[in-house]
Amino acid sequence: MTSIVIVFPKIEDAKSIKNVLVRSGHSVTAVCSTGAQAISQADGLNDGIVICGYKMPDMIFSELHGDLPKGFEMLLMASRNLLEEYAGSDVMSLAMPLKVHELIETVDMMVQNIERRRRRQKAVPKQRNPEEMALIRAAKELLMERNNMTEEEAHRYIQKCSMDSSTGMVETAQMVLSVMRI
Repeated sequence: MTSIVIVFPKIEDAKSIKNVLVRSGHSVTAVCSTGAQAISQADGLNDGIVICGYKMPDMIFSELHGDLPKGFEMLLMASRNLLEEYAGSDVMSLAMPLKVHELIETVDMMVQNIERRRRRQKAVPKQRNPEEMALIRAAKELLMERNNMTEEEAHRYIQKCSMDSSTGMVETAQMVLSVMRI
């Protein structure tokens, strides 16, 4: 589920937007009235969407955008005049007065974009540091020596144990080494 943080100077406005999004099936993580509160909420999350107005009591949207953790997208809601000044930035925007269906469609599109990015990141194999690679190599060598396995068989054995026990290959290699060296 994609995290959504809503921040407007008038908390009533933020709650109204939250209600619209909740009715359309979205889960809203937080409703805030200051940029600092929004940043605090976002810091504990991996990614998500911040929906905000142009100006909060403590900062404007561009400052908030610059302070958000990597992985967060922003939806700015402001008058057409203000939006024209910031055209071309990497901030999604909607002109006020707001049309409910435009808000829902825009948030749906942003959620799909974040979920697509998550799937791509999961598809990229995790890079291991040299110590982790050495640990896996040592476990494979021990299996090859004691159980007359080929390197490929030893690798597949560690990989299968890892999947069966829902642990990482490094942790499984550590378990193999600790059990077999007794």
